[in-house]
Amino acid sequence: MSFAQGFARPEPSVLLPAPPNHLSEAALFLDLDGVLAPLAPTPDAVGPEPGRTRAVERLTLALNGRVAVVSGRTLAEIDRIVDGAARAASGVHGLERRGADGALSARDPSPAVKKAVAAFRDFAASRPGVLVEDKGLSAGLHFRQAPDAADAALALATGLAQDTGLMLQPGSMVLELKTPGADKGTAVTAFMQEAPFAGALPVMVGDDLTDEAGFRAAEALGGFGVLVGPERPTAARYRLDDVAAVLDWLGAVSANAAGVSEAQA
Repeated sequence: MSFAQGFARPEPSVLLPAPPNHLSEAALFLDLDGVLAPLAPTPDAVGPEPGRTRAVERLTLALNGRVAVVSGRTLAEIDRIVDGAARAASGVHGLERRGADGALSARDPSPAVKKAVAAFRDFAASRPGVLVEDKGLSAGLHFRQAPDAADAALALATGLAQDTGLMLQPGSMVLELKTPGADKGTAVTAFMQEAPFAGALPVMVGDDLTDEAGFRAAEALGGFGVLVGPERPTAARYRLDDVAAVLDWLGAVSANAAGVSEAQA
């Protein structure tokens, strides 16, 4: 089976509308790459941007702290890219999490992650453009700059997942083998049990297959998901075109929530 056959997104049957922006009682969970920041050729190519940082800061203030970044990146990378604007955050697909109060929690890494990193590095050594990312809790194999390596990468990652018990997490031109036991959905669920998120309307905004667990969790808790990017079969109820549309929408959410707060004062 090819990578395209294994993880291609078939044509959608339903066109999703844009999400509402009157969400003063919402809790927003935002993916990073492809949602707050454009996708880049390499992970390191994404850096802080003042407009993005201000948008997250304004949104957090307008929603009384009910904003968290939920990403496949590590917490350290999240902090670097949003320049510390996200107090609450979850990294490595739910395997590490920081609450709004600053409390940290993380799973213990599977010893098999080191085996996966070594195998990925051997694979990348003979394939220019293929990059390996060691997150401690997971191993990532990036081939955005070497798309011809996709099928071989899938075969390698699938075999390693079967041999090691690591969870295979496909993304946008990346395959990740991660410590089992958590995903973006478990992160959203955990946040919703804590202040200041508890009792709010959960909204998960994401672009990739890794975000589907977050969409499902938000829906199960009475909220909804927002897909960013092209139409595809998804658990999300709404859709936005791209990062620019996300930032415009977040600005409208912030303005409306701030207006509600002023009216209630």
